[in-house]
Amino acid sequence: MRNVMLAGVGGQGTVLAAKVLAQAAQDKGWQVRTAETIGMAQRGGNVVSHVRMGDEGEEVFAPLLAQGTADLIIAFEPAEAARVLPFLAPDGLLVTATTAIQPVTAALSDRPYRADDVVARIEQALEGSEQRFIAVDDAALTDAVSSRKVLNSVLLASALKEGRIALDLDDLRRAIEECVKPRFVALNVAAIDAVEKA
Repeated sequence: MRNVMLAGVGGQGTVLAAKVLAQAAQDKGWQVRTAETIGMAQRGGNVVSHVRMGDEGEEVFAPLLAQGTADLIIAFEPAEAARVLPFLAPDGLLVTATTAIQPVTAALSDRPYRADDVVARIEQALEGSEQRFIAVDDAALTDAVSSRKVLNSVLLASALKEGRIALDLDDLRRAIEECVKPRFVALNVAAIDAVEKA
């Protein structure tokens, strides 16, 4: 059984990323259950997707992850990574984008929100544990294909490249073709290629 959590802000493509990941798992013949917990996503609120995959042929009965059970967390934004950190399994992998999205509360506060500070705190929190952390320079990778719209493909590819789940980048490319509108397939595949070469 593999448990994956995807966390982001409304409009970043978190739900589509979960759909693509689930499709890649289904194409392998695995049973998959997914669920989303969506707040005020349309207004920049939190979006969390749960994907549970029976990668050894087991049945998946429930879609939601419990705290401490995520083999992989893919965060689309550093503060979201920090927020869902309690869900990471003792030997889990956390992959996060490093570009911050300023919440409304930061604009109202006298303390600015800096992504580097959050990333440093996450690294400090995981220090000495079996948990792994990868900060992805998402801006460089999305700039390579001239579109921020492929952030979800960049993060999925960056996570799968680590081998934590028995899905590879070719599985991801096939799932992209099945789930993404035809006019955006080439762009998303180009983003996966950029991650593979990085």
